[in-house]
Amino acid sequence: MKSQIIKELGQTEILLPALIAQGLAANDRVKVRLSVLQAAVRHARDSLRSRFDLSEECRLAGIDAMAMEALVAGAAIIAGERIVADGLGKLEAAIWNDVEAMIDAVKAGDAAEGDSAGQRLAVLHAAATAQPNDTLELTHIGRLADISGGNGGNGGSLHRLVMDLHKALNRLAASHAEEVLAGAHVYGLTPQDRPAIEAFMRGVESTRKLKFDHPGLSTTAARAGVRLVIQNDIGETDAHVVVVAVEQNAVTVTYTDVHLPRARFFTGLLRDYSVQWSGLDRQNVEGLGDDGVFYLVTGRFCAVDAAARDAFLDAVGSSLVFLIDWNKARKVLRNWVSKADAVTILDWAARHRVGQRGFLALGGDELVASAVHHATPTRIGFGDRLDRALGRDAAVDFLKTVLRVSAEALLEGGSVRLARDRIEADLVRHLQRADRLLLAIVVRQAGLARDIAAGIAEFIVERQAGRTSDRAALARKAQRIEEKADRIALDARQEIERFEADASIERLVNQAEQAIDELEQAAFIASLVPESLGSELLVSLAELSTAAVAGAEAAATGAAAAADVLDGRRVDSEDALAAADRLIAAEHAGDRAERMITATVLRGDFDLKTALSVLDLARAIERATDRLAGFGHLLRARVLADLST
Repeated sequence: MKSQIIKELGQTEILLPALIAQGLAANDRVKVRLSVLQAAVRHARDSLRSRFDLSEECRLAGIDAMAMEALVAGAAIIAGERIVADGLGKLEAAIWNDVEAMIDAVKAGDAAEGDSAGQRLAVLHAAATAQPNDTLELTHIGRLADISGGNGGNGGSLHRLVMDLHKALNRLAASHAEEVLAGAHVYGLTPQDRPAIEAFMRGVESTRKLKFDHPGLSTTAARAGVRLVIQNDIGETDAHVVVVAVEQNAVTVTYTDVHLPRARFFTGLLRDYSVQWSGLDRQNVEGLGDDGVFYLVTGRFCAVDAAARDAFLDAVGSSLVFLIDWNKARKVLRNWVSKADAVTILDWAARHRVGQRGFLALGGDELVASAVHHATPTRIGFGDRLDRALGRDAAVDFLKTVLRVSAEALLEGGSVRLARDRIEADLVRHLQRADRLLLAIVVRQAGLARDIAAGIAEFIVERQAGRTSDRAALARKAQRIEEKADRIALDARQEIERFEADASIERLVNQAEQAIDELEQAAFIASLVPESLGSELLVSLAELSTAAVAGAEAAATGAAAAADVLDGRRVDSEDALAAADRLIAAEHAGDRAERMITATVLRGDFDLKTALSVLDLARAIERATDRLAGFGHLLRARVLADLST
């Protein structure tokens, strides 16, 4: 294009796409050159701890990386707080030229903004004093590279000017595009560029709806020499942008962010691809974030063919929506679970195409707090974390549901009230699941009680058959079981306290523990009774121990059925109530057998050792059936309470 004549005719608008491309290329160069300048200062101040790591950035910007590395390596501080290095003067001149190229491009599209930028540059030029060749004062470098902040007078810092020019170029690129391709503002394309842009935009559009009413995700693309450059603004933050450069089947992704954890999260979203990532570099620019700090990471993906390249571009595009308000959502989730689990939830939300914007749009922290207040006002106190009340896995699972339900409600145009009800119902379900886990502990306790009772019953059967058995083994086994049961009861109480579970569960745990204590005592006494008891006593003792076994079995089946009552299944409530009836029946059978033994002993002519040991054995087993009957009463009350809710 004959640009000179076009300028003379006053039709510079036709040159705007090319000027914008040149301005964006100058932006890439000046940022790299300012980084080289900062690297030279760091090396001059501490050559041992400084290293040059801008080779990839230089290559992408079309700058001689070896020359820049040599410049940095030769930088030294000399008298008068100055830096000297071969090529430093040329580097400074190139920086001014790049900024002027950016201003020319902006002025072509917006004369007023271009003139304003030119005035700011003139102020910065005026502040510069003459320097010997390849020598710069540190204060002057500070004004150029923004090391010490914006101190360039009315013009601000040079780096701030560059950032403002970059934003202006982006606006011009969007408003003066040659065409819109798949939703992207593009110019200067070649036919081979189109599939790559379409792949990137296919990814952006596949998840765009998950940003809901939040601004962002506008895309521009341009052919810049041998590279196709695609840029997406993501959200509203100045330094939050992704630039994708495509050279045949190689893709370079440059990502900047004011939040280091989010930058790491972004690289993790692309973990299914063999991307070679650079380290996260910390940069300082006045006016970005709370302290002027942002982070830059570069990744390079070399695809085997165009199809693999386009699949990667699709993945990059689809991931961007999950970065919008990411840090805000992370802070909200950290109120309820740990930092690591908050990131895990957000990663899940991204992988499952749910995102966090719906969750935030429906209230975020207030949404969860409201569910807690309405569903479980007495179980989770103000300020309590969910992972303490529900357990870590359940809390993470619940919050995943919150994010999913929120997104579904907004996507489907459903009722927000219905979404809140679904969330509250899921929280209740998780709390009930916690109760179910605690009732499973009660089932284990009842099973241990049954083991001791069955051991006593077998011991008595062996005596009836005239066979000898290992008395000491019976007592030792019962003691081991009782000690195990004590540990289980202790753990259960700790879990009950942690979950702030219903008090009825702790009463069941205590009742089962007391029954086990009585049965262990009975096993100990059984190991001491004389060999010859007589058939009448053995028959009654067999009936008594059978009642204890039946009671322990009923306690186990009843507790298991009670856990399923929480799911609203009528058959389980009937099974639990029937088990409670069997516990009462077992207690009555135990009473009858114990009285029969008492009557037999008192009416008979037994030696003192036999009489005392048999009576103590019978009363210990009978007390166990009493404890189990009490367990049945508690079980009945709990089941009826669950049915009434």
